[in-house]
Amino acid sequence: MTSAAHEAPLWQPGPDRIAAAAVTRFQSWAAEHHGAPAEGGYASLHRWSVDELDTFWKAVAEWFDVRFSTPYETVIGDRAMPGAAWFPGATLNYAEHALRTSEDLLRADAPALLHVDETHTQVPVSWSSLRRQVGSLAAELRALGVTPGDRVSGYLPNIPQAVVAFLATAAVGGVWTSCAPDFGARSVLDRFQQVEPVVLFTVDGYRYGGKEHHRADTVAELRRELPTLRAVVHIPLLGTDAPEGALDWSALTAADTEPVFEQVPFGHPLWVLYSSGTTGLPKAIVQSQGGILLEHFKQIGLHCDLGPEDRFFWYTSTGWMMWNFLVSGLLTGTTLVLYDGSPGYPDVSAQWRVAEQTGATLFGTSAAYVMACRKAGIHPGRDFDLSRVQCVATTGSPLPPDGFRWLHDEVADDLWIASVSGGTDVCSCFAGAVPTLPVHIGELQAACLGTDLQSWDPAGEPLTGEVGELVVTQPMPSMPIRFWNDPDGGRYRESYFETYPGTWRHGDWITITDRGSVVIHGRSDSTLNRQGVRMGSADIYEAVERLPEIRESLVIGLEEPDGGYWMPLFVHLAEGAALDDDLRDSIKRTIRENLSPRHVPDEVIEVPGIPHTLTGKRIEVPVKRLLQGTALAKAVNPGSIDNLELLHFYEELARKRS
Repeated sequence: MTSAAHEAPLWQPGPDRIAAAAVTRFQSWAAEHHGAPAEGGYASLHRWSVDELDTFWKAVAEWFDVRFSTPYETVIGDRAMPGAAWFPGATLNYAEHALRTSEDLLRADAPALLHVDETHTQVPVSWSSLRRQVGSLAAELRALGVTPGDRVSGYLPNIPQAVVAFLATAAVGGVWTSCAPDFGARSVLDRFQQVEPVVLFTVDGYRYGGKEHHRADTVAELRRELPTLRAVVHIPLLGTDAPEGALDWSALTAADTEPVFEQVPFGHPLWVLYSSGTTGLPKAIVQSQGGILLEHFKQIGLHCDLGPEDRFFWYTSTGWMMWNFLVSGLLTGTTLVLYDGSPGYPDVSAQWRVAEQTGATLFGTSAAYVMACRKAGIHPGRDFDLSRVQCVATTGSPLPPDGFRWLHDEVADDLWIASVSGGTDVCSCFAGAVPTLPVHIGELQAACLGTDLQSWDPAGEPLTGEVGELVVTQPMPSMPIRFWNDPDGGRYRESYFETYPGTWRHGDWITITDRGSVVIHGRSDSTLNRQGVRMGSADIYEAVERLPEIRESLVIGLEEPDGGYWMPLFVHLAEGAALDDDLRDSIKRTIRENLSPRHVPDEVIEVPGIPHTLTGKRIEVPVKRLLQGTALAKAVNPGSIDNLELLHFYEELARKRS
């Protein structure tokens, strides 16, 4: 699949936009000070960033004026993967950098945060107020005995208090970890029990879809089941009194205290994120203060091109790495838009309404939301003033070609569309947004700076224009420093480094085109491999879900004991649709004509719904395991699924087939 050189891009940045982009200025500066190539644009800068990895990251630290309270000995000590040692000897503090804008007297009263809920009222939090609250809470955490390395947890929605609690934790050198309050007690405990938090921040409930959801019982269960807790802090989102023994949020954040930032080693843990945990306990992924600081400066300041004039809105919850990524917008002095509510309430236009009201300049959402808007036939560009939106970014799954076209046609024809791909594992992107490059339909613009992204065949040979495994062949600063409770590092190595020792294998199929753009085809561990022709599930979904009768689909490729291969397609139908012979023929014809005759499903089966992880990803591998006869209890971690009832259908189907 080589890209057609003559194919016109969907979008091309103009010369003024290219000249104004931070990455252009960075390249000129790095050419002058660090020997980066002055000519050749982004492609030559990227090549230099991976060929001269040490110099590149040194340049990033200088360009963003990273404050090392003790100097580093070298940029990379041990280069091994896993186990690379970044900036040994250096100490710093992430929260100090996140609050740096508050030191600028001209910006102290400008909003650092804009909070919006389902009533669409906006509540600003100024930089000076954010700094004061973090200072007050950090002092209280120290008074509670929280010391560097202690875990502090949040059972919180996407509200300003979550940002304050995280920054105060980072300020004292604590390790933050959070779950969204729509997670049930079991899901939260599967995560928090692993890391043994000493403080828990909780709400009494949250509002979603126009309803109040009370959480007092869940909070009581968390308190019972987390014996390491020394303190629980109550945030009365629904106005209830603090339960017995809990501390009140307002009392802890009322003092006018200048924050004290604990200077910690570069590799000191900043937070614990969790994998979706569909097939066992979620992996507790630990990332470092310095590694995240540098990676996010690069990603937000250079790739997203965000600065003090911008407003950064990404629809997310605190249970997804995109919340952590969003909060890092503070590093570049950017105002964050925190939306706490349903993505589709009171109607599917909800997120566009927030973008309009807050003057968002970068609006991030999921590919699924874009496709739902397309299917609903809405016209955001016509119905909302989106003139400030420079970029719409999507992640969660690959944005189908029709999604690119719809954004271009229905939002703005001069819209930078950034489909990005990375993972919780690095809390960043491997490939995605570049403000100075054209956008081609169905493609991510390029590999990110400092990311030695390649596509490999099974023998570890690099491929261009062909589908291969997504690998990263050199360390990135935000790669996990370890997994929690993985003393010998076995689970960490097994997760990324077993297939190609010493090289990170992520578990996605990708194509790197001859122009350096990237196409993501879906997870390689649930890849459809028929007669040697591999195809990602995302390609099937994109084709099938164009049909108005199909709400959502799930495809599984099953290697059978007799050497056969069974490939069913499960479809959740739109209201009023029926799976008759005509629709079956239509589905098969769509796949045959748009994709490949080899990937026409053996059966099309109607299902009551498609199961997802709590962060909205379709669960392919656990369904595959169920269909192979694995017991439900072993095939899937029930606390990680949005609707466990749906899995009984697949379990019953496996029983009938056997």
